[in-house]
Amino acid sequence: MFLIGRLLFGSILRAFRSRSSLLLENLVLRQQLAVLKPKHPRPQIAVVDKLFWVLTRRVWSGWKQALTVVTPDTVVRWHREGFALYWRAISKARGVMGRKRISKEGSPRIHGELLMLGFDVSERTISRWMRHAPRNPEPAKRWLAFLHNHREAIAAMDFFTVPTVTFSLLYCFFVIGHDRRRILHINVTRQPTSAWIIQQLREAFPYQAGQRFLIFDRDSKYGLETPIAVRSMGLIPVRTSFESPWQNGIAERWVESCRRDLLDHVIAMNEAHLKRLLSEYVSYFHEDRTHLGLQKETLGRRVRAAARGGVTALPRLGGLHHRYERVA
Repeated sequence: MFLIGRLLFGSILRAFRSRSSLLLENLVLRQQLAVLKPKHPRPQIAVVDKLFWVLTRRVWSGWKQALTVVTPDTVVRWHREGFALYWRAISKARGVMGRKRISKEGSPRIHGELLMLGFDVSERTISRWMRHAPRNPEPAKRWLAFLHNHREAIAAMDFFTVPTVTFSLLYCFFVIGHDRRRILHINVTRQPTSAWIIQQLREAFPYQAGQRFLIFDRDSKYGLETPIAVRSMGLIPVRTSFESPWQNGIAERWVESCRRDLLDHVIAMNEAHLKRLLSEYVSYFHEDRTHLGLQKETLGRRVRAAARGGVTALPRLGGLHHRYERVA
């Protein structure tokens, strides 16, 4: 390898003389003989050999006629790979160029807020404290704020299964709105198909939908027809990632409530029985059940009673739950 490098250096010096072309041709032929000399079924081309031909291509126009070990296209590919490696190394070595970006949530804004509150501290003190502050504080709150600002435009759909008394499975399909967690549609079937799902969506959105996005997972039951039907209804289908139920958290949370409030306490006899139970539960969920996320109000905006009169219990779901009202 040292001999090859010395020959390359000498040839570059002679390139400015009259016999440069002959010397370069002699050099490249010797280099190829050095590569082919080892007795291998296939010549082993080292990195130094690749570099030799990349440099030769840049200083000698007749390099293609003397090349026999590889094709000229291979040398061009070596050059492009070397170019990419060069700039990758340059990009890593260089620091951040230009003026340092000023954070919109940084010390100037915090300093201004503190001045408004009557705290007399310097901006430099706040800057020193900011170095030790977390870079991305409370990302969950920002995500909740995003969902809160867009909840009127989002709906979700999902399936969950319920075993019957004979150990067969029933599939419960529902559509829920994100704004007040209202169940827009619910139904039960033994054999869910894409055609059946599309019909349920037509019943859930009989007119122009008030929502814009419909979230659902990648269950094979939806097929290829369901996203097309969703778009035809003026909705934008948003499919969650594989094995990521948290991306459809509103629907998953409702399934948990339905199981805890109803399905964990009953045994479904058949499809009609389960459909009746779910219909009663949705009515209870909307009109009677209070929700922590709605400041302990009901979805139907139930009016609070005056603080006088006796209290009576109205059974719901066969006595599993009750609604309490004052009587005159």
